Amino acid sequence: MLRFTIERLVGMAVTMLLVSMMVFIIMELPPGDYADRYAFRKYSGTGVSVTEADIQAIRVELGLDKPMVLRYFDWIGNIVLRGDFGQAFAFETSVVKVIGDKVWLTLAILFTTLIITYVVSIPIGIYAAVKRGSAADYGLTIFSYLGLALPNFLLALILLYFANRWFGADIGGLFSAEYKDAPWSLAKAWDLIKHLWLPAVVLAWSAVAYQIQTMRATMSDELNRLSVTAARARGVPEGKLLIKYPARLAINPIVSTIGFDVNRIFSELPIVAAVLGLTELGELLLKAYLDLDMYVAGAILLLLTFMIVFMNFLSDILLAWLDPRIKLGA
Repeated sequence: MLRFTIERLVGMAVTMLLVSMMVFIIMELPPGDYADRYAFRKYSGTGVSVTEADIQAIRVELGLDKPMVLRYFDWIGNIVLRGDFGQAFAFETSVVKVIGDKVWLTLAILFTTLIITYVVSIPIGIYAAVKRGSAADYGLTIFSYLGLALPNFLLALILLYFANRWFGADIGGLFSAEYKDAPWSLAKAWDLIKHLWLPAVVLAWSAVAYQIQTMRATMSDELNRLSVTAARARGVPEGKLLIKYPARLAINPIVSTIGFDVNRIFSELPIVAAVLGLTELGELLLKAYLDLDMYVAGAILLLLTFMIVFMNFLSDILLAWLDPRIKLGA
């Protein structure tokens, strides 16, 4: 298991190195750079003519005059050695200060969504497989199809409407008005928890529907295996039998798609965030890219990609723990 984990860690490091190169290339794709944007904003409408020499002087001041390769190694070296993601030009401060709270809030939404997804879908999928062909099974199947058909942003609007209509509650955003700009405290953390359920439920909606069907199908296959029949013949209690034999193997396809679920959440989050008025990284990423604020955009892309790669690594470790054949290369 140790060798398997080390191999996966090395693979993750190589993947992140390649990803960092791709991210930096994406940062360089838009024509021009922040020096052009800065000169335009500073002197537009003033009647002052800006020469190419002026723009070049701004590039030198911002460190954008170096060759692309040197800027990449400076950027990635500062990240790895110092945790410094560079300067946020538009904000005139460091990238870490700009994205700091938004990173943790985005991760809070992500992990809450994942917890809801698996805590709900796995037991329901097992139940649907055990009760296959029953009224409950058909009802859960209809629910899962509805979950796949109903867009997340529409569900968000429906929940907002009924929460306000029935309870007079304002559950948009991640904080109440009195805690939005307040320093962190236990009261603010509890307020965040009270607001997290709505975006998490909305983002988990389609994933729960999909994973219920996945768990139901794989559990049904495992229930028909001879090992299950033999264990039942030996008098193993039904509850213990289900967990020890079919469920442990049936859960493998779900564990293997953790990285996919993380990617889906990050893809859907900006739309849901716009509907619910959430503070997250998607909106900042778009703004930074349009402003050519390359280090902010690059840091966000790198962090989001790292989370996907890390969750894929975690899913590999969980799979190896659940099914020893994987780490043995069987």
